[in-house]
Amino acid sequence: MTQTPRSSLELWPVGNCQVTGLLDETGGLVWGCVPRVDGDPVFCALMNGDNQSEGVWRIGLEGLVSSSQEYLRNTPILKTRLEAEDGSAVEILDFAPRFRRSGRMYRPVAFARIVRPVAGTPRITVNLSPMKNYGEAVAETTNGTNHIRYLVGPQALRLTTDAAVGYVLEKRTFRLENDLHFFLGPDEPFSSNVGHELETMLELTDHYWRHWVRGLATVMEWQEAIIRAAITLKICQHEETGAIVAALTTSIPEAPGSERNWDYRYCWIRDAYYTVQALNRLGALDVLEKYLAYLRNIVDNAKGGAVQPLYSVMGEAQLDESFAENLAGYRGMGPVRKGNAAYHQVQHDAYGQIVLPTVQAFFDQRLYRMADKADFESLEQVGEMAWKMHDQPDAGLWEFRTRQEVHTYSVLMSWAACGRIATVADRLGLTEKAEFWRDRAARIRDKIESEAWNEEGQHYASALGGKHLDASLLQMIDLGFLKPEDERFQLTFAAVEKGLRRGEHMLRYDAEDDFGLPETAFNICTFWLMEALHLAGREEEARALFETMLSHRTKSGLLSEDLDFNNGELWGNFPQTYSLVGIINCATLLSKPWSVIR
Repeated sequence: MTQTPRSSLELWPVGNCQVTGLLDETGGLVWGCVPRVDGDPVFCALMNGDNQSEGVWRIGLEGLVSSSQEYLRNTPILKTRLEAEDGSAVEILDFAPRFRRSGRMYRPVAFARIVRPVAGTPRITVNLSPMKNYGEAVAETTNGTNHIRYLVGPQALRLTTDAAVGYVLEKRTFRLENDLHFFLGPDEPFSSNVGHELETMLELTDHYWRHWVRGLATVMEWQEAIIRAAITLKICQHEETGAIVAALTTSIPEAPGSERNWDYRYCWIRDAYYTVQALNRLGALDVLEKYLAYLRNIVDNAKGGAVQPLYSVMGEAQLDESFAENLAGYRGMGPVRKGNAAYHQVQHDAYGQIVLPTVQAFFDQRLYRMADKADFESLEQVGEMAWKMHDQPDAGLWEFRTRQEVHTYSVLMSWAACGRIATVADRLGLTEKAEFWRDRAARIRDKIESEAWNEEGQHYASALGGKHLDASLLQMIDLGFLKPEDERFQLTFAAVEKGLRRGEHMLRYDAEDDFGLPETAFNICTFWLMEALHLAGREEEARALFETMLSHRTKSGLLSEDLDFNNGELWGNFPQTYSLVGIINCATLLSKPWSVIR
């Protein structure tokens, strides 16, 4: 088999909530940015077309004929086994260190690799070729006896290893006779034996993740799928600030050759809301707490004004969009974008998606920091914007770049914001405030009922006064706007299923957008379909559809944003938090209870 396969989404994420990397089917690190997820992709082979020998860290086995991979149980530590035609084999362990040390979490900007001979007399080649400036050039090096410095930018990366440095520099093939250790991280000397230190890091990182998973409140069925989705959602959080990115990649096309290539390495208020909602169902409050801190800073910086749909993980508002001219793109399908012009857009659903996760902080006594009256006053500022903008046109949750309407989903989120603020006011004993916000919610409800309902089509429409369908209308139940038995919801569900369902998958909408008609299904919408089927009493159909969707996951147990509903191939950025949220939510909803085995 080839040691440099064509780029695909058969990828395995590793990460520590500071940096993340994606490894391909033979253990090549083909995507990884420093010093954080939205930084320079020093490992960029995934986006480098046919050039797979640069922007990569690959440990190649001479005579390779097969490979197999698995995560160590309940961790993001990846084990890759490579076997050669002469029977020799090696095992590679990949991880980003994460554990408590000196009273704080140790999560360096670093990738660790341990290579072990497990059969015969394997011969390997280490190709460590990080690039700089989005694929502009391979990084220059300097080296010492036991280290190599890669000059990728203002801060060099240092490889510390007990392998022969000359072999690594010259990419020379050599016999692997004992375990080798590689630590690519900060440009600092290793103060102790690298082999002993990495074996200790591996043990501590393994313990951290197994302990974290042990605290998840999973349902009985589909535990493996839930746990893998939860771990991956966690490593999509930038722990330093609490931000949660939509995906770990940029510019994987939503459909082949479509140029629907976007940079998702940022924190969308909407996507992050769905992420914390799903993890809350599992009791993973650490992610919620850190994200609420991020939201408080976003609201403070907005100073009572408009909130953008997305920000950088550091809270930066300006995310200018440009092209990485030196990268050919995924399978050569450019452009490769850095930045996202959607930050210019007006998307009014963001206000509801700030309010909804924040409300929990007023009620949940498990939290280290519960919200108080000062937080309520800040939340009211967000509510004021929701009220002010609820009947104004925006780009909508699907981020149309050339069209604005008063999208029903955005109005619905404004209704939810006002209603939840009333609930918090009740909690704080602020009776007049509660009535004030309830009145606003009621007025928004009336507007949705009168203007979003399409009498001719007998369904709610994607926009006030409109006629088109939108899968987000199925969220009316989850947000509590309608009951499942409501006739209008049942009619809307029937229309959405008829208009947007494609076999076992769902489109986002049925109208042409800036790039024409949609060519692929949107995975989160397929999960919304399952939820609606469950609520409609079509339980067996929902379960069968869920099992089918699980079968489309990568070998790593994950999903991207989109799926070709004709051949089942995954497209779009990876791993997509939206899609992983769908796995958790539907498994939780559809699972048999623990009582069946107790």
